[in-house]
Amino acid sequence: MKRFVGFVRKEFYHIFRDKRSLFILFGMPIAQILLFGFAITNEINNVDIAILDQANDVNSREIIQKISASKHFSIVDIIQQESSIKSIFKKGNVKAVLQFENNFSSNLIKEKQANVQILTDATDPNMANTISNYITSILKNYQQELNQTVSIDYQIVPQSRMVYNAELKSVYMFVPGVMTVILMLVSAMMTSISITREKEQGTMEILLVSPLKPFQVIVGKVFPYIFLSIINAVVIVLLSIFIFNVPVKGSLFLLGVESVLFIITSLALGILISTISATQQTAMMISLMGLMLPTILLSGFIFPISSMPLPLQVISNIIPAKWFIIIVKGIMLKGVGFGFILKETLILFAMTLVFMGFSVKKYNIRLE
Repeated sequence: MKRFVGFVRKEFYHIFRDKRSLFILFGMPIAQILLFGFAITNEINNVDIAILDQANDVNSREIIQKISASKHFSIVDIIQQESSIKSIFKKGNVKAVLQFENNFSSNLIKEKQANVQILTDATDPNMANTISNYITSILKNYQQELNQTVSIDYQIVPQSRMVYNAELKSVYMFVPGVMTVILMLVSAMMTSISITREKEQGTMEILLVSPLKPFQVIVGKVFPYIFLSIINAVVIVLLSIFIFNVPVKGSLFLLGVESVLFIITSLALGILISTISATQQTAMMISLMGLMLPTILLSGFIFPISSMPLPLQVISNIIPAKWFIIIVKGIMLKGVGFGFILKETLILFAMTLVFMGFSVKKYNIRLE
C-alpha cells in the first residue's frame, strides 16, 4: 500500500511540475467556460443602426430618443436620403436602418396610424430577426405610452424588410462561416505539424546545415499547401453555388484573390505554431484547441460580436477569421467591390507579415 501511495504521490509531482499539464487541466476548462458563457448569447447589445427620418417631427424624434436610450442599439448615422441605404449596408457596420415616413406625426393624429420601416441586413438571418423584434418591441412600448393620454388609440405599424436575404435562408450565414472555419483549421493544421515532423523524424539537422535561408525554408514548407487549400476553397464555393444556391453577387476573381490571401494567412499561422511546438501532438493540440474555439466563437460566424463584453470584442480583432467572414459575406451576398473591403484586406495582409516574421525569428533562434 505504501508503494502505491508513493507511486500516486510521484504522479502528482509530475503533473504539478508540468506547466502544460496544469494548463490543460485547469486553464482550458476555465477559458472554455468563460468563452461559452460570454460569447454564446441570443441577446443583442450595442448594435449599430442608422436612422432615415423623413418626417423629423415630434413623435419620430421621441422614438429615436427612446431607441438611442436602449442598451441594445447604438445610432451611428443619420442619413438624409433613401439612396444612401444601399451604400451604408455595403460598408458592413450598420446592421439596420429605421425609416420614418413623411408626415409621421400628422398621419398618426389624423389617420390614427403611421408607418415605420425596419430594414435589416439579413446576411445573418438570426440577428436580423432579433433586431426586428427588438425594434418592434420598442415601438409597441412607445405606442402604449402614447395611448395612455388619448381616448382613441394611435397605431404605429412597423414594416420589416430583410436586405440581401429576403427569405432568411440560414445557409447564407453558414456557408461563408463554414468556408472560413474549414480553410482556417485545415490550412493551419496541415502546416502546424510540418516543422515538428522534421524534428521528430530527425531530418531537422539537414535543414539546419543547408544553405537555405530561414525565410526560404518557411516559404518552401508553405508553398505546396497553398495549392491544396485553394482546391478546398474552389470545392466549397462550387458546392455553395450549385448545391445550396448561395449567390455570388460580387466578383468571383476578387473572391478568389481574397481566399488565397486568407489561406496564406492561415498557413503562416500554422508555420508559426509548428516553430514553437516540440512535437506533432503539441502542434495538433494548439491548432485544434487554440484555433477552433476562438474561430467559431469570436469571429462573428454564429454569435454577434457587438453583443459580447468589450474584452472579447477587442480579442476578436486578432482572429483572422473575423475579417475573412466580413469579406466573404460582402462579396458573395452584397456584391461589394474592393473599396468596401480594403480595410479587412490590409488587416489580413498585415497579419500574414507578422506571422511570417515571428516564424523566421523563431527559426533563427533554433539556428543559434
